[in-house]
Amino acid sequence: MTSSQGQPPNANGAPPGGPELPPDLPEPVAAKRTWLPSLVWLVPLVAALIGIGLVVKSVIDRGPTITISFSSAEGLEPGKTKVKYKDVDIGAVKTIRLSKDHHRVLVEVELTKEAEDFAVEDTKFWIVRPRIGASGVTGLGTLLSGSYIGVDAGRSHNAQSDFVGLEKPPAVTGDLRGRRYTLQGGSLGSLDIGSPVYYRRVQVGQVVGFSLDKDGTGVTVEVFVNSPYDQYVGTNSRWWHASGVDLRLDSSGLKLNTQSLATVIVGGVAFQSPPGQAVGQPAPDDAVFRLASDESSAMREPDGPPLSVVMNFNQSVRGLSPGATVDFRGIELGEVTRIGVEYDPKARNFTMPVTMNLYPDRLGQQFRDAIARGGPTAGMELLSTLVAHGLRGQLRTGNLLTNQLYVALDIFPNAPRASLDMRHAPLVLPTVPNTLEELQLQVADIAKKIDKIPFDEISQNLNGTLKNANNLFKKLDTELAPQARDTLAAARQTFGAAQATLQQDSPLQSDMHQALNQLTQTLQSLNALADYLERHPESLLRGKAKDGHP
Repeated sequence: MTSSQGQPPNANGAPPGGPELPPDLPEPVAAKRTWLPSLVWLVPLVAALIGIGLVVKSVIDRGPTITISFSSAEGLEPGKTKVKYKDVDIGAVKTIRLSKDHHRVLVEVELTKEAEDFAVEDTKFWIVRPRIGASGVTGLGTLLSGSYIGVDAGRSHNAQSDFVGLEKPPAVTGDLRGRRYTLQGGSLGSLDIGSPVYYRRVQVGQVVGFSLDKDGTGVTVEVFVNSPYDQYVGTNSRWWHASGVDLRLDSSGLKLNTQSLATVIVGGVAFQSPPGQAVGQPAPDDAVFRLASDESSAMREPDGPPLSVVMNFNQSVRGLSPGATVDFRGIELGEVTRIGVEYDPKARNFTMPVTMNLYPDRLGQQFRDAIARGGPTAGMELLSTLVAHGLRGQLRTGNLLTNQLYVALDIFPNAPRASLDMRHAPLVLPTVPNTLEELQLQVADIAKKIDKIPFDEISQNLNGTLKNANNLFKKLDTELAPQARDTLAAARQTFGAAQATLQQDSPLQSDMHQALNQLTQTLQSLNALADYLERHPESLLRGKAKDGHP
């Protein structure tokens, strides 16, 4: 046997340089080798195949990767923060980085294969955190589990990979049934996203958005009414602010009106059909309505276009403010829009111009018909006729406690003559002074006249007169009183004598009695003579005839 190097073995049979073999051991015989794969190599091969399968499976199961832009990454962590839809994981945050301008945070999210239909253009994303809003407290569960990204599935079929995340959760998600409506008003009031919508004091929806009009004259409010309550929104529905507390003091007493305690804090919107009218045809989705400031304004009949007029007052307007009522015999005809002051160089005096909007349609159907029959200029001509008959404006006190003023329109037949200048824009209506103002002027005039009376001189003259009267009384007591006593005594004697004379047993009384008897007899004789002459007038010529002869 030779070694692999061709050297002979040692004496004891061991190869050169190797260990000596025991002499009693048999000589090893080289086995014939055959090629078979070792089982050890099967383990890494299987592992490699499993790894390749997992990689292929992960590639196959991998969903789309999208990028969401947020203003802040508060609460988000790469590899930990989940993307959830209805509390089901549909993805995870991979990386977070800043935008190039450093104004936004770009969050790269990998969605699952089953969630690939969420990567469409109308899908909405937001970060779910603990929040306190108009609709209540949300996201309390994230205090323990941490923040996550919420999703509202879109309905579009157009794929999209870049999204702008919402700063607040949407008030209405896409799976909620109902209808959206648009309200146009003059002010947002205390409304906010999530503020409730009421129908007969039952919450039926919420505010989902608002924006300022392009011309800056009002606001547009988007509301959502849940199904099946959207059937009560008719084409004739009236909408108004139900925010805060509506406190009224009128001839019926004190009235307090509010939808609920929540509206005092977060505001709200209410709607209802006008009194005496049933719910009209259901309003279509995205229908537009007018948003009134309160319920009474909403339930009032449509006013039509306003007429802008100016009234110049020559008295103080303290207590008058924009929004004050323009009243015509108890009917609210308009409101004050602006109060100013102007100097009149001719009269060298100040006037207080008050601008207001009047709504002629509030004067009734017959008034509207009269204007409609007369053509475009009928309204101006009718107004000019009313001014000629005494239509004037006057400031009056509406509340004695607060001294608030309002503008009253009425017919004053005895008012000075005035005319209406049709060429002036806006129209200038004539005014008359306030009754209280006139009374104050009259009182001031009387006070001036009283002030001119010389009370000092009168008091001095009166004092002298009293002194003279005192002296006179003294003289009467010392000089005239004794003489008056003597005169009274003489008069008493005269009356006594007259009484004695007129007594029945006095001589004078007896003589008068005899004289009256004689006078009575004489009158009887004269009556007999007159009777005889009436029967025998011829006796005046012949004399009285003897008895028995004519």
